[in-house]
Amino acid sequence: MNWIYEPWPWYIAGPLIALVMLLLLLVGKQFGMSSNLRTACAAVGAGKAADFFRFDWKAERWNLIVVLGAIIGGFIATNYMSDNTVEINPKVAQQLSNDYNITSAGESYMPPEIFATDTLTNPFIIAVLLIGGLLVGFGARYAGGCTSGHAISGLSNLQLPSLIAVIGFFIGGLVMIHLIYPLIF
Repeated sequence: MNWIYEPWPWYIAGPLIALVMLLLLLVGKQFGMSSNLRTACAAVGAGKAADFFRFDWKAERWNLIVVLGAIIGGFIATNYMSDNTVEINPKVAQQLSNDYNITSAGESYMPPEIFATDTLTNPFIIAVLLIGGLLVGFGARYAGGCTSGHAISGLSNLQLPSLIAVIGFFIGGLVMIHLIYPLIF
């Protein structure tokens, strides 16, 4: 049963992703997570506050099933298919410790130095999280989708805007972690 704790190899996971994308293409749907948030907001009545959420969300309720599947799948994978060992390059762990005082590298996926609930009492952390969330939400909307939508669905459909968006996501991530993050923290 040791195989159950190993990541799936690319030659299994890749074709499965391709199969899902082909099935979605055949039924005229596109994969992405940011559209799920729009559907969820519309379902709870956000259309009363903004026209963006005023649409027939029931026609897009399959998006909500994707979210539910991601939550259930993540729970099953974490609790039953993983030993929750965080493997990280020792050089990266040392750099995180030296540069950012993150000493939990290799012990947790989300460093408690940043994501612990007691950090939410710090107004600076709350401001950073709020501003970051607004920027990510705005960026996903402005780009016409999120990273998963563009990188998986858009690229598999050979869409040039998705290629441009994915390049922008990577450049933005590199700029953030190497230039902006050190200035903030």
